[in-house]
Amino acid sequence: MPAMQRQTDTGLPLMKMHGLGNDFVIVDARAQEIGITPALARGIAHRQFGVGFDQLTVIENGTGDAHLVFYNADGSTSAACGNATRCVARHLMEETGKTELLLTTERGALMARDAGDGLTSVNMGAPQLDWREIPLAEEVDTLELPIEGGPTATGMGNPHCTFFVEDAEAIPLEEFGARYEYHPLYPQRTNVQVAQLIGPDHIRMRVWERGVGITLASGSSSCATAVAAARRGLTGRKVQIDLDGGTLWIDWREDGVWMTGPTMHVFSGTLTREFLESLR
Repeated sequence: MPAMQRQTDTGLPLMKMHGLGNDFVIVDARAQEIGITPALARGIAHRQFGVGFDQLTVIENGTGDAHLVFYNADGSTSAACGNATRCVARHLMEETGKTELLLTTERGALMARDAGDGLTSVNMGAPQLDWREIPLAEEVDTLELPIEGGPTATGMGNPHCTFFVEDAEAIPLEEFGARYEYHPLYPQRTNVQVAQLIGPDHIRMRVWERGVGITLASGSSSCATAVAAARRGLTGRKVQIDLDGGTLWIDWREDGVWMTGPTMHVFSGTLTREFLESLR
């Protein structure tokens, strides 16, 4: 894959990538600073008037191979985005020929590896299990929150609320996710998952992402769900998670939560100056 073009007077170069339908606009700010404002992020995110994405990712220079900054579709930022990290890792591996990378995020330093057969693995770091780190508004048992359904709270650099249900397909996720994203127990809002055990170490999961809505997949949500399932004794620490957009494999090891799955580079293009100026 060729390296992305640099920003010119004609507009802003970008890539569109996805991991299991969890889609991203990726811009490269390693050669020069690119000022992303909430208004610009929201404009690019619009699926009719812009490009459309679940998250926007900016690649910057860092202490490792690159530093990543994530924006949600509503213009807010996120410290972590697992599938976007895998997508950028795949791009940088093909750009550099490396099979192992060190990427930094607000979440911390994340190791990425080529897993073979077109798959990319990222270590999303140790899960945050203490109520202060997730964070929650008050001290509670994070394994079973005082919320109807007894969900589990997990931090993966962003907050998660995982409900284990009999039938994930039967949950009206648009209403359900919107309700719990803003639960007062989560001062920074939360990602919401509904997870169904369908076999030994095999989970069916659907996800509502804070600042976005329903998405076809979520890497950090998959990691959080796998950790929650293992903590509750429903699975071991290595699981397969089937999402609306496909399958991820999660392995909670001593050095962190490893996530493995496919990525896709859909297209490269350039946002026009006219479009960019309309968002100022």
